[in-house]
Amino acid sequence: MPRVQPLSREELAEFEPFFSMIEQAMGFVPNSMLTLGRCPELLRAFAGLSGQVLGGGSVAPELKQLVAYVASQAAGCQYCQAHTAHGAERRGVDSAKIEAAFLFEESPLFSEVERAALRLARDAALVPNEAGPGHFAALREHFSEEEIVELVAVVSLFGWLNRWNDTMATELESGPLAFATEHLAPGGWRLGDHAGD
Repeated sequence: MPRVQPLSREELAEFEPFFSMIEQAMGFVPNSMLTLGRCPELLRAFAGLSGQVLGGGSVAPELKQLVAYVASQAAGCQYCQAHTAHGAERRGVDSAKIEAAFLFEESPLFSEVERAALRLARDAALVPNEAGPGHFAALREHFSEEEIVELVAVVSLFGWLNRWNDTMATELESGPLAFATEHLAPGGWRLGDHAGD
């Protein structure tokens, strides 16, 4: 049960253009955004930042979703793991690759480019942060400085979302729940893991 009740979409009618765009991309409007709507200025700011982090730049959206997924797993946020895995699938990432995301170091499904990005995602999301010079040396073999900034921005955005959703015990929507139950549960994902539970 969520710790703060989200508002309805109708109560947040001023955000309908944003919600429509999110619904087109994700297939639903996340409950986290409906809770953020209790502070409209915060939702506006979040909409701008998340839109740029996830939709802008030159790093492939598929890789950004995998980075967000691995970072969310390292942080332990079940809600964001379900969202980002489902988002990766919606962007065309094969479900076998999503299921193997935490085995990226040895799985033949991942390229060296992806390994460098996912290693950063995993280690930067840990507490304490384990990202160091070696991570950036590996990234520079495949990414420009601007693309490295994009990757760190994804990890950072999901650090915020991981804490928001775990703390608020945000209720998971049906689409990501169905995907996670089918594809992630065999690897240890389970509904209901929130801070303080």
